[in-house]
Amino acid sequence: MHILFLTDNFPPEVNAPASRTYEHAREWVKQGAQVTIITCAPNFPQGKVFDGYKNRLRSVEDMDGIRVIRVWTYITANEGFYKRTLDYVSFMLSSFIASFGVRKVDVIIGTSPQFFTAISAFLVSLAKRRPWIFELRDLWPATIKTVGAIKNGRVLSLLEALEMFLYRRATRIVAVTHSFKEELAARGINADKIDVVTNGANLAHFKPSPKPLDLARTLGLEGRFVAGYVGTHGLTHGLETVLDAAEILQSVPGADHVRIVLLGDGARKADLKANAARRSLTNVVFLDSVPKAQVPDYWALLNVSIIHLRRDPLFRTVIPSKLFECMAMGIPVLHAVEGESAEIVRRKGVGLTVTPEDAGELAARIAELAAAPERLEAFREKCLVSAERYDRANLARRMYAILSQTANTRASRP
Repeated sequence: MHILFLTDNFPPEVNAPASRTYEHAREWVKQGAQVTIITCAPNFPQGKVFDGYKNRLRSVEDMDGIRVIRVWTYITANEGFYKRTLDYVSFMLSSFIASFGVRKVDVIIGTSPQFFTAISAFLVSLAKRRPWIFELRDLWPATIKTVGAIKNGRVLSLLEALEMFLYRRATRIVAVTHSFKEELAARGINADKIDVVTNGANLAHFKPSPKPLDLARTLGLEGRFVAGYVGTHGLTHGLETVLDAAEILQSVPGADHVRIVLLGDGARKADLKANAARRSLTNVVFLDSVPKAQVPDYWALLNVSIIHLRRDPLFRTVIPSKLFECMAMGIPVLHAVEGESAEIVRRKGVGLTVTPEDAGELAARIAELAAAPERLEAFREKCLVSAERYDRANLARRMYAILSQTANTRASRP
């Protein structure tokens, strides 16, 4: 089976879509599939092409048996709706053109969050007369509406109509949460064609490890209780709440050994750093993104992981992939996301749930766990037990079965 996968995020980028696609594709190759990825020059989230790469019309490389075709796109930082849309549209066009050089394809996949990649996958499906799968990672454009990135009602209506068109025309949909499937079914999409393959973690890469003492010493974290956020600093993440909690902790008796680490990049990072400086938050440490191979070392610095999204009904349908990485490494979570993911935390006993955007509650929970090593150890043990269910290799094999079945169905017709 020859799988053609369209995605505008792929390693060496380290965000969730890049990691999921790479780890799935690598497993599909082990299953005997031929996998071709069409992507762009790595640049997320700063909009700067990574060292060793160029934004060329077309380049080809092999990555663990995966054929990776990189195409030219308009590159911009992960901020500003209209510039980002131009980025998405350029990839849609470039990926569609590049697909004509890929022969004998059995099934096509287009992945979100944004759905311009899915438009390209749909067009490739028509051109090659092969079935296609919409991998649904986010309910876009609902997300951009929630964060206020676009307020024009006509534009939003047009995007929503396009969204529904793609759902209907996809041969199958693979959603990353059960909530997404329920949402689409409620909007009239046939639930029988929607499968759920959740995010997970590569248990060979993310595994328990002792705190890296040299790194902790270098970062001024030696002997500290470290609560940390690892990931994109974007509009949806509401990380101002984490700074508010840090400010509260500075006046909490016995919490002077607590440090809060924010590792990553994104549209809000510069503002967050300026905000922390204005408030003289001496207990906050900002770190830039690190290569994928180094990420587990930085996770291992944490005594507890903060997972946070803004408080909005839309995010009740989201399961942040970092939850599974924390489980795999045995890191308890302070989970400030409502809905399906919070239920996983409560059911599996891998940490505490916190009301999103409630800085007082977040600060209280950090201080509470900093003084309760026995509770942390109990959470840690449950993390490791629960991680087995979310082994990325097993999830990839489940999706491979869906791909095999879909490859034998008829493609969409105009």
